[in-house]
Amino acid sequence: MASTTDDVGQPTASYPLRFRSAETRGTRIGRPLRLFARVRGVDEALLDRIGRAFLEQDDAGAALAAAMRLPARAPGRVTHAQLRAALAGDGAGAAIGSPLALRQLLDEVTAVPGWVDWDLVEEGAAVQRRLGQNSNDVLLQLSLVGGYRFGGPTDLLAATGALTGEALSRLRETQEWTAGLSEPGALRPYAPAWRATVHVRVMHALVNASFAEPGQQGRQDRQDRWDTARWGLPINQADQAATLGLFDGTLILGCRALGVPVPPSDSRALMHLWRWVGHLLGVHPDFLVDGEWERHRLNYHVLLAQAGISEAGPRLARAVVAAQAERTYRGPSWWQPFRAGFERERLLSMLTAFLGVRSMRELGLPLRPPWAHAYLLPLNTWRYRVLGRTRRDRERLDRWGRRRSDAILASYGSGPPTT
Repeated sequence: MASTTDDVGQPTASYPLRFRSAETRGTRIGRPLRLFARVRGVDEALLDRIGRAFLEQDDAGAALAAAMRLPARAPGRVTHAQLRAALAGDGAGAAIGSPLALRQLLDEVTAVPGWVDWDLVEEGAAVQRRLGQNSNDVLLQLSLVGGYRFGGPTDLLAATGALTGEALSRLRETQEWTAGLSEPGALRPYAPAWRATVHVRVMHALVNASFAEPGQQGRQDRQDRWDTARWGLPINQADQAATLGLFDGTLILGCRALGVPVPPSDSRALMHLWRWVGHLLGVHPDFLVDGEWERHRLNYHVLLAQAGISEAGPRLARAVVAAQAERTYRGPSWWQPFRAGFERERLLSMLTAFLGVRSMRELGLPLRPPWAHAYLLPLNTWRYRVLGRTRRDRERLDRWGRRRSDAILASYGSGPPTT
């Protein structure tokens, strides 16, 4: 790990080796964001906060994960059955009789902070529904595959086997989760998306524990494969902040790049939705923001803090592209190969436009002309700026967004989310 010292030579902070190890590259990748968001200079205090966050975890989640990994009949042990029962409760004594670690996590995710505005959360969900196919495109291409350009989280995904041997199922799980977040009322305590989000938080904590704790039978190989001094904790607060930024600020910018107008009112609602989601996921309050421009500024500094691409990035990116052939598309069987080929080419075309030639080459992906953007820009201009101006038009966009979300989920082998 790297460290800094104060004026008298005492250590003040420690960072993993990845911190700012590819800052020139991060500056290049982040240049459009810096110009668009009018970021003036580098905030060293913010970078220091991000650097320290690489070694910070979700404490409540970590305590629950430790309790779930205790031997059978050990005091304070939490079982998966107890977790499922607690999350399925209706809030009336759901945690009564539960072990301490489970009660503490439930207290945290059911206590609604004063800053939460439920009307704004619901409006954020409606905005995400209206984005329809555009939201799915940006989250898959710019957020997911774009994130593979940096080492650390990609190496954890590769170590767990995610998105390599089971790419389709992992993509389906992500699609189901994000679609569920946009359902009305789904993020209130004990509602479906609330339960799914808290479950994701617990799974993250369990992954962190399984890679970070040495000395347990069957776990030592994982611990040996994870280099904390290089990458920081397997799932840490800095990477959680980066992921949240890919789901809110990057989503807004990506949809605008596809010709979708996102006015300040819609931007504020989306940001508020994801702030509440971030709180449920255990993201530190320092990285929960309501303002789009504050998020862009934070995202730019997160880019500066990142490592360069690792060998896991191209493997994961190619797995996502290959998964398009495994999806099941509407239509007769003879049509499937043609539709799969179209979806693959469409994905590569949009990735080339979103990520640029250099990043595509780093990821080992073939370049394609930006023909997908060429038809999406006028289509979205017509759909949102011409036809989507009245309340009735927005309701029509909402129905269209639902249909597209359901169709995409079905192509991954799953029906629409249940509420």
